[in-house]
Amino acid sequence: MTTFGRKSWLKAGLCALFLVSLVGCENYTPEQDPLAEKPEPSFFGDGGLGNLFGNDAGPTGAVIGVNSFLWRASLETISFMPINTADAFGGVIITDWYSPSESPRERFKLNVYILGRTLRADGVKIAVFRQLRDPGDQWADANVPTGTGSKIEESILTKARILRHQTLTTQTN
Repeated sequence: MTTFGRKSWLKAGLCALFLVSLVGCENYTPEQDPLAEKPEPSFFGDGGLGNLFGNDAGPTGAVIGVNSFLWRASLETISFMPINTADAFGGVIITDWYSPSESPRERFKLNVYILGRTLRADGVKIAVFRQLRDPGDQWADANVPTGTGSKIEESILTKARILRHQTLTTQTN
């Protein structure tokens, strides 16, 4: 046999192995797996985010890549600010600049990072940016008061715990 022939047999064997393994997975459903973790309730309902676009999210309905309670609590906590980007799969929310009505020469921007699928004290991280308008009417970066990010994180965590408690209470009744 030539070297070309051996390579061809190897390729054919690998293709056959791939097809056999693919066919073997055809009848698998996650409900059959006793070790499968039950998904947390989705913020977007039983069908998940897929329902918003009219397609099926799958048998589990889990679409959000991060903890749904932290996601929802984050959106509700910063709802007074305009949202620039919200990525439920990556767990990132980026706001646009916001100026409080009581201090129009000051503006803030937040980046919210949800760090996993579990509701934990270290599951959310906030980056706060602040700018002040200088005498030349230009925005200039300014220091953020110490503890601002931590206070927002605590507010989100508290709201997430309340949402989780409400969901568990509703499910048991």
